Amino acid sequence: MKVILKQDIKGVGKKDQVINAADGYARNYLFPKNLAVPADTGNMNNLKAKQDSQSFRKGEDLKEAQNLAEKMKNMTLEFNVKAGENGRLFGTITAKEIAETLKKDYQITVDKKKIILPDGIKVAGATKVDIKLNEGVVATLKIMVKTL
Repeated sequence: MKVILKQDIKGVGKKDQVINAADGYARNYLFPKNLAVPADTGNMNNLKAKQDSQSFRKGEDLKEAQNLAEKMKNMTLEFNVKAGENGRLFGTITAKEIAETLKKDYQITVDKKKIILPDGIKVAGATKVDIKLNEGVVATLKIMVKTL
């Protein structure tokens, strides 16, 4: 019997996947626990519509991320911090500070976890930082650290 899974089931399949399940397994386990629905024409049409809207939304998000990456290519964030000898900073510029400055200066909201900055910025000068905006879209942002 063909069924559409409503959620991930270990060893069986993922959510919104159409699988062949044994009749007894489907009727006695999947349907009563609301884990699946029969793959009839109405449910298949609903699934197709849902998948179409998801793919459209992904396409829109991808376009938006590419536009934002293009904008970020020309941006430069400036930080004024105290530094010691040889331009070493007292402290570190973290991904959180970069995200907050982007929000404050350019009204761009970026999750700090998306900023690829393994150890933070510890020296004065120019640095380039990568930001993952979407799957396959990485923006490069220039950071200028000036000493006081």
